[in-house]
Amino acid sequence: MDDSTKRLLQRLIRRIPAQTLRTTLEKWGRLTAAQQRSMDFTQPKWALSEKLLAICEENGLTAKHITELEMTNVIDNPNQGMWYAFQLMDPEDDANSIELTQFKEQFKSHLRELVRPVSIKIKKHTDEAVWIRIAWGDSFSRPNHLKPTYVVHHLQTPYVFVTSLTSKQKPLLSQALVLSARYQAIKDANLSGRKLTAIRDLLMRKYQQVFPTMYPSPLGERNQVVSNPHIEKEQAEPAANRLQMACEAFGDGTLPQLQTVVYKLETKFRDHTNKTMTEREEPFSCVVKFASTNLLESLRHCASSGIASTPVTPLLSSILQKGRNYFVITDNGSGPSTQTRQPQT
Repeated sequence: MDDSTKRLLQRLIRRIPAQTLRTTLEKWGRLTAAQQRSMDFTQPKWALSEKLLAICEENGLTAKHITELEMTNVIDNPNQGMWYAFQLMDPEDDANSIELTQFKEQFKSHLRELVRPVSIKIKKHTDEAVWIRIAWGDSFSRPNHLKPTYVVHHLQTPYVFVTSLTSKQKPLLSQALVLSARYQAIKDANLSGRKLTAIRDLLMRKYQQVFPTMYPSPLGERNQVVSNPHIEKEQAEPAANRLQMACEAFGDGTLPQLQTVVYKLETKFRDHTNKTMTEREEPFSCVVKFASTNLLESLRHCASSGIASTPVTPLLSSILQKGRNYFVITDNGSGPSTQTRQPQT
């Protein structure tokens, strides 16, 4: 085992939570039952790392096997980095019939034509998602396994989720994905977050939606509380209407745990008391960011409780309707527009 592989294993053991290390190693399946029992998981991480390193050398394991362990851990714990969503555009006639074997062969072939050397590992998860691990190299260096890119793609859907991708690598990955998935183009979905399941559920609409109705009472009755009967009677209808409009804008039940939404303003400054700013030809620019552990739940509560006015402004309801959390607001359109971002390294 060379030094770079040893560093990869040591860093990986430090990252895997102590309470899940035993389970992760069992799923990896590269240790014998006796070797698994010989490990004392109550020891400090450095001691576990040294023990596992000795076992791996004894078993003759290589970087290929260590990346399998890393991939197992990332699939089980995906919320460790920033994920960016992309959408494939203009499908070809056979896009919906492509199978995993075809996709794997095509993706590896196309990406290796674009960049060498490169290490590619593809695995299908139990939820039907295809996970891709890419270690990038160039003409002067071997693939860097310490800084891999992870890609998640659900076959028969146009959605792709990527983490740890540089601007230099983006066009290479985009071309390989477009060709192997049988599409014509790919675009930034302007949706990102640290919880992969949240942005996936938001983009694929895997949450309980509520549609406009003239009879909002079923939603209203669910949240009624015992209070003064006269006050309750007077406030029942407005409260039910607020709840209905909040759920129409943000969905019902459990919502995707989106953590941020960003609005970039590029508008004219309007204030008749400040002629200096108002008469400027350049647009007024600023960024507004909302953050919460569960942003959609927070916004829904604000609207249903009366903290925020209803009906909900399109600036907020567009988060779910358009499936994104990055907007650019200009003077040219009636609603929030968007622009493409480069994923951060």
